[in-house]
Amino acid sequence: MSTLVLTLVTGVGLGALYFLVASGLSLIYGLMHVLNFAHGAFLTLSAFMGWFVAQALGTASWGSFLLSILVGAVVGAVFATLTELVLIRPLYERHIEQVLVTVGLSLAAVALFEGLWGSDAINIAGPPWLTQTTSILGARIPNKYWILILAAVIVLAALVIFLQKTRYGMIIRAGVENRSMVTALGIDVRKSFTLVFAIGGAAAGIGGVLAMHYTSYVSAHMGATLLIFAFIVTVVGGLGSLTGAAIASVLVAVLQQVANTYLGGTGDFIVVILLAVVLLARPTGLLGRKA
Repeated sequence: MSTLVLTLVTGVGLGALYFLVASGLSLIYGLMHVLNFAHGAFLTLSAFMGWFVAQALGTASWGSFLLSILVGAVVGAVFATLTELVLIRPLYERHIEQVLVTVGLSLAAVALFEGLWGSDAINIAGPPWLTQTTSILGARIPNKYWILILAAVIVLAALVIFLQKTRYGMIIRAGVENRSMVTALGIDVRKSFTLVFAIGGAAAGIGGVLAMHYTSYVSAHMGATLLIFAFIVTVVGGLGSLTGAAIASVLVAVLQQVANTYLGGTGDFIVVILLAVVLLARPTGLLGRKA
């Protein structure tokens, strides 16, 4: 019983991390139809900046932990904003070129990170509470999973409130549906789309810093590794659907953990099978809409 509880809770916690990485990816594609392969680079740079902050202020401090998350979000937002302004904006409506540019940026970023910080992983410790456990129904759950779940819930709620309740959120949704009409009203839709990229980058930054504390290390390839699962989650949930991404994150991670525990470490294989089944049975994903 305790093994099952541990497997399920850690699966939900891992799903929370997948959602933090995938949410920005899904948001940018859903509102701007940009398939951003450079998303992992946003995540990795944010993680390294978060590592700098934590090292400077003391890794055991909750203050440095929270500040590193804030710095990660800001770095991710700035990186994403510059990417949109310099590389993406001139290529709207040219989707193939957008994909090629973001792929090139992701490869160049990894090479740059390796040049700056080396190719080896750099270990980091967080507040001691993160390495401790909480007992539930006999299972000892690592506390870091609670932080991941809390962060994912906050990010999901913030994104939904922004899109549904704020003026900029309404402008963005209206611009996606009818860009020429919104432009005719004197509203610069391009600024709103830049804001979407910045928010997506901030979500990646938060995910990057928390991924660093989840794995206890940061490396130049961290973003590329997590980006694979982020794309799987985004496709399974339905391209552009935040709710779908949230559901798919938990589904993918729980199946992965259950397979690793009870089926001889076949978690990654099961995830690929799930992706294939979803694409065959429902090509638009669980909550995706037809183009």
